[in-house]
Amino acid sequence: MFNGIIFNQGLVKRIKRHKNGISLYLKSNLNVTKKSLGSSIACDGVCLTLVSVRKNITEYYLSKETIIRSKFKNIKIGDKINLENSIKYGQNISGHICQGHVDTVSKVLKIKKIDKSKVIKFKISKKFKTFLVEKASILVNGVSLTISKILKDGFEIWVIPHTIKLTNLSNLKKNDLVNIEIDILSKYVKKYINEKK
Repeated sequence: MFNGIIFNQGLVKRIKRHKNGISLYLKSNLNVTKKSLGSSIACDGVCLTLVSVRKNITEYYLSKETIIRSKFKNIKIGDKINLENSIKYGQNISGHICQGHVDTVSKVLKIKKIDKSKVIKFKISKKFKTFLVEKASILVNGVSLTISKILKDGFEIWVIPHTIKLTNLSNLKKNDLVNIEIDILSKYVKKYINEKK
């Protein structure tokens, strides 16, 4: 489990492609040691298992299923990845409860700067738009954000300067892809209502 509050980023240093997966190597200051092997780390919102640690290089394996559902199918050397350790018992949840189970990928439609903040519009498929609620939480590249507006073909968020500074949302451009995890409460409520019909 995660809460979508990002303090670390990793730089993609190496990508090793396998027949049905990818080994991803990131350089970062994430607080992990060899004792952390096997633990879950959110990488741009995707829950991945820490496979190896060598100095400040961490390794993760992405299965075919993860590649299909996420933007990692287009991963490149030099990309910056938002990183978050899993939450510990008793830790404050400043964002919202996140599983690290990415639902889909969204495309950036428009970015507008207002004062020091950014308003970003994303396109999302109808299948997932049905779960979105204005003022509800959403996870974008592992960052806990609030949906400010539901659009005809997507949604809009505001990103404050502090979040821009600490995450890779600062690098977003029009047509870029991001990982999306729908708020789990929205999914459960929608499923419950559908089963009652």
